Amino acid sequence: MPSQPRTTSSSARSIIASLAQPQRIADTHPFAARFIYSLRLIALHERARRDPVPELTTRLGSVATAAKALALGQAIGLTWPENIHVSRFCCPVLTHDEATIATLLDCAERRDRTGFDQAIEGLIRPKRVPILWDAVVDLIIAEMQAA
Repeated sequence: MPSQPRTTSSSARSIIASLAQPQRIADTHPFAARFIYSLRLIALHERARRDPVPELTTRLGSVATAAKALALGQAIGLTWPENIHVSRFCCPVLTHDEATIATLLDCAERRDRTGFDQAIEGLIRPKRVPILWDAVVDLIIAEMQAA
């Protein structure tokens, strides 16, 4: 009996191979990269039990942008199914969580709600998606106003 091609195993292999290739922070949109660094900074300050707002304000150049970055970090904490994994501040590659978050910011910056929903589908509960969308859009607006 001739063997049938295994489309599911070859597609699974390609998915696994793509996961093994870490995404670089330099390959993301500048808004996404700034937020990923902000998220790493927030995590660092949280571990040190310090307020991240002063340093976020200095790095982002605006109190409003810093506040929106912190609000998005909190929204992610509320909606994500588990604690997010972030790399060290100096690391040039993204964790899988960071890569997903970068995709969400990229989609919001392009006003691509469908892409946003597809990027997060199955990861968080559908009722929580609007919370995340609103927080991402608020940060994008703050970034654009500060520029």
